[in-house]
Amino acid sequence: MTTRQKLRLVEEGGLKAMEGTPGEPLMADVGDADLVLEACFSNQVWTALLFAENLTPDFFDLSSGHAGAVLQRLRNYGVRLAVVCPPDAVRFSTRFEEMVAEERRGRYFGLFDTRDAAWAWIGQ
Repeated sequence: MTTRQKLRLVEEGGLKAMEGTPGEPLMADVGDADLVLEACFSNQVWTALLFAENLTPDFFDLSSGHAGAVLQRLRNYGVRLAVVCPPDAVRFSTRFEEMVAEERRGRYFGLFDTRDAAWAWIGQ
């Protein structure tokens, strides 16, 4: 499956976002955040909706630095990221949960149990 197939432009309720494919890996390392940026730029959208399995294997372990690097890269270009991660789908490091709590105050990153909740946030 090509990157183009793993990320697709989705429009719902007048909102547009690049969306990852559930169950498919997309980012092998933090440099692959550029794949999301390229897709966003190509389609002139500034929001991405990814699923937990689209992210690097260590994204949810804050000590790896993956989450910080990916989020900063997207934020530098004004791209918002909604991540769908159902309860118990992955194990979060303690520090990751703290980072999510901090990010809730901003508008560039959100973590959601369902795709519908992620789309609601995208519309804010």
